[in-house]
Amino acid sequence: MKVLGVSGYHHSGKTTAVVAIIKELKKRKYKVVSIKDIHNQNFSVDKIGSNSWEHWKASNDVVVARGLKETYQIWHKQLNLNDMLYHLKADYVVVEGMYEAAIPKIICAKNESELDELIDDNVLAISGIYADNHTTYKDLDVYKSQMDIGKIVDLIEEKVFDVLPQADPKCCSECGLNCYTMVGKILKGERKREDCIADRHEVVELFIEDQKIKIVPFVQRILRDSISSIVRNLDNCEKGSISIKINK
Repeated sequence: MKVLGVSGYHHSGKTTAVVAIIKELKKRKYKVVSIKDIHNQNFSVDKIGSNSWEHWKASNDVVVARGLKETYQIWHKQLNLNDMLYHLKADYVVVEGMYEAAIPKIICAKNESELDELIDDNVLAISGIYADNHTTYKDLDVYKSQMDIGKIVDLIEEKVFDVLPQADPKCCSECGLNCYTMVGKILKGERKREDCIADRHEVVELFIEDQKIKIVPFVQRILRDSISSIVRNLDNCEKGSISIKINK
């Protein structure tokens, strides 16, 4: 799954760019879903005292609320990017916001001051209000999200790669970099996506309901060594590959 971020300050043109990108990707026959990061303390799909709220209080778990026109799956907590991607199936996911995520980004801005604060190695291009009067900024191209959408999506098809594991640097820096820095290196051509060791040459693979769960190499080795040490002490289990299925 390929994931692209569109980031910037309030009223910089992010949503306009996201909508244009989604429409163009759909026109090119890709399956596209989006994530909107909402920075509003009062935002909530669920309401205190509603029936779905009472369900959550009773279960302390996910609640599915189905109406005549919409269906919501409600978590009463903020999910990280990996948690959200786990529940999605798409060719591309377009994320509005989440600047800190380790994904290639397009920055929308109103002026150079905002760009100076937001530009880093993970930025593919610039759009938003700044594009009304500019075509470049330093070594980056600037695109109008409506007029130049074909060029923007050409760039996305060329540069955006399968999402990195978003691993905690404390648990995984096997490639010598954290995921955020790795994105910039890949975009510059200094590294390749397959240089990520966290999801290559796995010694342990974990599946829940046929959905593969990403495990950093350090944890994989702990699981491998723990399971192997137990299994190899069982009669007639000294050799061969190990496969374990756990049913609830």
